[in-house]
Amino acid sequence: MLPSTLQCSLDAAHRCNPRTPATLCPHDGAPLLVRYPSTEMSPEDVARGPATMWRYRRLLPIAPGEEPVTLGEGATPLFRAPALERELRLDVPLYIKDESQNPTASFKARGMSCAVTCAQRLGAQALVAPSAGNAGAALAAYGARANIPVTVFLPRDTPPTLIEASRTYGAQVELVDGLIDEAGRRAAAHARETGAFNVATLREPYRTEGKKTMAYELVETLGAVPAAIIYPTGGGTGLIGMWKAFDELQAAGWIGDERPRMIAVQAEGCAPLVRAFEAGADCAERWDAARTAAWGLRVPATLGERLILHALRASHGAALAVDEEAMRAGMNALRSREGIDAGEEGGATLAALQALCDRRKRFSGPVVLFNTGSALTYGTRAA
Repeated sequence: MLPSTLQCSLDAAHRCNPRTPATLCPHDGAPLLVRYPSTEMSPEDVARGPATMWRYRRLLPIAPGEEPVTLGEGATPLFRAPALERELRLDVPLYIKDESQNPTASFKARGMSCAVTCAQRLGAQALVAPSAGNAGAALAAYGARANIPVTVFLPRDTPPTLIEASRTYGAQVELVDGLIDEAGRRAAAHARETGAFNVATLREPYRTEGKKTMAYELVETLGAVPAAIIYPTGGGTGLIGMWKAFDELQAAGWIGDERPRMIAVQAEGCAPLVRAFEAGADCAERWDAARTAAWGLRVPATLGERLILHALRASHGAALAVDEEAMRAGMNALRSREGIDAGEEGGATLAALQALCDRRKRFSGPVVLFNTGSALTYGTRAA
């Protein structure tokens, strides 16, 4: 259904009109969150929907009868991982949510499908975004589907496969010296100069809505809330979206007040959220000289820091940093033990679970690891 309002994530009293293009809260620059006039969404309605994330359209920003800009995103498999359960000596089920099976081979497809659908409805004539690689390819693909021109700003050292993916989907690609935050500054300047709508992470409210459907799918598939979600966290839109989704599912009567422990995983070479979590801080300072082979985790600062840290603490969760060797070992184990086409980010979640098991942390129920994208998008660097 169409949103009733866009609410400031920092001060709930501040609202924006969802019928016009919106970026950040004009009062304090905080991300906006979509709110709906009703939280009704029955399992029967969902079951009658398509085998995509748009089966949850009653709690997605789309009008009745409106066709989404879709390539079949969502409804990704949730695999039980028995071999890893045995190796880790887990006494609870372990699952892997395999987002590599989305269009453009990553979870970014969910957010871009929703963002481009809303941008098209609101009259956007062009789209722009910064990216570490996967988001750019997804935006380019959905822009092509909607026949809206796309410009993507990428760090110059982005893997060639990802640069080429954005180009072959038809985007204008601009390479930038520096990291994704510099690409973000260039994208923002481009938006101001040209009027293109900026769909950078959390600088518009609709990518979060697409990614929250990962939590809807978990609950629909498992029939309950998992005990823990271990999630590779760069910009954090997926974690923020899922935390929002559990509140919506409770309001819709699907679940009670139970929540999973949200566990964010970052790379040791770029761990601003881990540092802030361990320090008890509400904000995360920028990480200087960020280095990691997990391009999706090479995010030195995120606009969603407060929302992420709140979710981790409210859920009695955690934030862990893993080194490159452990990340690569996790990626290879997911591939060789379970047949999952895992990238480094997915490998990071298994490395984090291994670290928790080594510390003898126990879980009260199912644990879900997120593989957010395919290693193939990086040029198949598994070894």
